[in-house]
Amino acid sequence: MKEKVEEQLRAKVVNDTISCAVARALAEDIGISYKEVGAAADELGIKIKECQLGCF
Repeated sequence: MKEKVEEQLRAKVVNDTISCAVARALAEDIGISYKEVGAAADELGIKIKECQLGCF
């Protein structure tokens, strides 16, 4: 599962960042928590921007 999350994150990254809305949609599509997506992004050095809910 971790590899799938990392693969999906890498596919959506632009300039080492991903928007909060995209990260939330990814979590919902895969069926994991926002926290798990945030942790994977941290491990990959991906910044989550434009956070709408303070989830990341």
